[in-house]
Amino acid sequence: MSWPAARHAYPKGPLMEAFREHPSRSTYAPVTVIIVNWNSGRLLQQCLEALSKQSVTPSSILVVDNASTDGSIDNLPESENITVKRADINLGFAAGNNWAIEACSTEFIALLNPDAFPAPGWLEELLHAAERSPEAAAFASRMIQHNEPELLDGAGDAYHVTGLFWRIGHGRKPSPATLHTRPVFSACAGAALYRRQAVREAGGFDEDFFCYGEDVDLGFRLRLSGHTVLYVPKAIAYHVGGGSSGGTQSDFAAYYGQRNLPWVFLKNMPTTLMWALLPAHILVNVLLILRAMSRGQGRIVLRAKWDAASQLREVWKKRRAIQAQRRVGPRALWPFLHKGWPR
Repeated sequence: MSWPAARHAYPKGPLMEAFREHPSRSTYAPVTVIIVNWNSGRLLQQCLEALSKQSVTPSSILVVDNASTDGSIDNLPESENITVKRADINLGFAAGNNWAIEACSTEFIALLNPDAFPAPGWLEELLHAAERSPEAAAFASRMIQHNEPELLDGAGDAYHVTGLFWRIGHGRKPSPATLHTRPVFSACAGAALYRRQAVREAGGFDEDFFCYGEDVDLGFRLRLSGHTVLYVPKAIAYHVGGGSSGGTQSDFAAYYGQRNLPWVFLKNMPTTLMWALLPAHILVNVLLILRAMSRGQGRIVLRAKWDAASQLREVWKKRRAIQAQRRVGPRALWPFLHKGWPR
C-alpha cells in the first residue's frame, strides 16, 4: 500500500546531534512529559521512578492531579523538573491534558498514564522517530501488558469503517507487523509523543469526552489536518491498564467508551463516507448494546447511547467546524481505515 503524502513537515532540530555528541549521558530534551493522575495510588510513584531512568531527560515532568483523595501525590520523589498542578475537581483525562498542554512551551509533549512504566529508552526512541519523520505529528509506543509481558497492550490504534476502534494487537503476542515502524490511525495517549504545535492547531482533546476515545478523536483530527501518525515499536511502555478506572470491563469504562464512540464517527468522518457508512455504524451500535445486555451492562450502555444522542446538536456544531477546516478528503483517508473483520 502506498501512503498519501502528508501536507506538513517540521524542521529537524539539533536534538539528535546532542545525542550523538554525548551518547553516554542523559541530555535534556525539548519535551514535557505530562501525567494526568486520579487516585492511582503507588502506580504514580512507579511511573515517575521509571521516568527517572530514561536515557534522555525531559525538560520537565508535569503531573496534573484531578483532585485525588488517596494521597497518591503526597510522597512523590523530589526532583527539580517535576511540577504538580492540582485541580479542585476531577477534570477528566481530556481536560487535564489540555490544561497541562497550555502550560507547556516545549516543542514536544509526551503523554503518559500513571499506570504506564516506560522502558529506559522509551523517550529517546520516540524523539529519534520524530527527527526521522518530520511529516508525522504523533508517535505511538509499543505498549506491553505489565502483568503478562509476553502479550501486547497495544501497537497503535486502528479505526474501522463502522466507527469501531481498538488498540492493535491488544491481548495478543507480538506479530511481525507490530515489530516494525509503520503508520497507524492514531496513537494511544497512555504512552505517546506529540508535536505540541500540531495538537494545539487541531484543537487539543475534546473535553466533552472526559475520558476514553479522546485520543482516537484527536488522532482523527490530526489526520484530517494532513498529518501522519507513526508507530514506534522500540519505544516500549509496560501498562497495567485501568489503574484508577476499575479496568476496561468496568461500568465506568463501558459508559464513557460507548458514549464517546459515535461522537468520534459523527464529528470527523468526511461527509461522503459518513453517509455511506452510517447504516453500518448504527448496526454496530445496536450490536454493542445487545452484547452489553448479555454481560449485565445493558442499562449502562443504553444510558451512554442516550446521552450521546442528547448531545447531537453540539456534536454537529463541532463537525461543521472540523469539516470546514480539514485538508484531507475521503480518498486520502480511506487507506487508513480498517476494512476487515473488526476486533
